[in-house]
Amino acid sequence: MKNSYKLGSKVIMKKEHPCGSNMWTITRVGVDIKIKCDKCGREIMLDRIEFEKKLKKVVEE
Repeated sequence: MKNSYKLGSKVIMKKEHPCGSNMWTITRVGVDIKIKCDKCGREIMLDRIEFEKKLKKVVEE
């Protein structure tokens, strides 16, 4: 799973967002990873280790 994602990838996270969606788009890749909810548009930033723990799978690259 490591590094199978890049800028613009669609990912599914393990936990659902409060809006009801678990589909996200990666908007920044670096030491931190910024993801944007595809349903409500909310953006969150996670460090790479935390992101990889919470990542379920990469849908599109």
